[in-house]
Amino acid sequence: MTAFTRTVAIDWSGAKGRRHKGIAVAACGRDGPPRLVRPGHVWSRTAVADWLVAEAAREPTLFGFDFSFAPPFAERGAYLPGETGVPENARDFWAYVEARAPDEDLGAASFLEQVHRPHFYFGIADGVKADFVRFRQCDHRLNASGGRKTASAYDAIGAAQVAKASFAGMRLLHHISGKVAIWPMDPIQPGQSAVAEIYTRIYLRNAGLSGTKLRTRTDLNLALKALGSPPARLRFEPDDHQTDALVTAAGMRAHLAHPEAFAPQGLTPELARTEGWTFGIV
Repeated sequence: MTAFTRTVAIDWSGAKGRRHKGIAVAACGRDGPPRLVRPGHVWSRTAVADWLVAEAAREPTLFGFDFSFAPPFAERGAYLPGETGVPENARDFWAYVEARAPDEDLGAASFLEQVHRPHFYFGIADGVKADFVRFRQCDHRLNASGGRKTASAYDAIGAAQVAKASFAGMRLLHHISGKVAIWPMDPIQPGQSAVAEIYTRIYLRNAGLSGTKLRTRTDLNLALKALGSPPARLRFEPDDHQTDALVTAAGMRAHLAHPEAFAPQGLTPELARTEGWTFGIV
């Protein structure tokens, strides 16, 4: 898949509101250091979607988002067990979330907090957290390899939760579906752009780092060097959203050379249709 001329990583946010300081975008060409896209800009999710569609048409780019493209399905045979009328494939489920989450700027907090509240863990009053936490098959594969995937799409409490970001991301996927290929739900066509799910910790591990956050240029550039990238040219100390995006863009570029990058062991047509897969797990 060397036809991709760029890798772009988007550190995503599921926060309520119209603009989000937690979103950062970084890009890598075929060589050279990763760079921030619009550094200092406070992105909206809608603006990210519009920018991505326009950029996808410019040159073949692999875009990565750090949210779950679908909830777990294989483990229980349903996204929301016990509910009626819930789709059984990822693309229709994105439309299902879109139709039931009127939140501004592609937000989806109301989907978790009101529409399907019993399925999400918000705290001890909900009962035993372990009863809510479910993982996809690619997450189990990462855990088995020591990758430590700890957050579930049904866990909606705390700073490390990914539920709100993931369901907001599903709304974004619904909006760009048909405009850009979404892997692995769609096949990747040589010379065209595609969108994939990413997980920053994979690339930090590939760089030999045990921690999860980088907040200095020195630590960032050590990670980039380990991933075969020149140092980032920053004139300021980055925050952890920016370093996540920069490291992941470089890590994605390095992973493109892996022979199983888009054909990981364990990814079946059924999983591609329902749960998806994280780029970087092989």
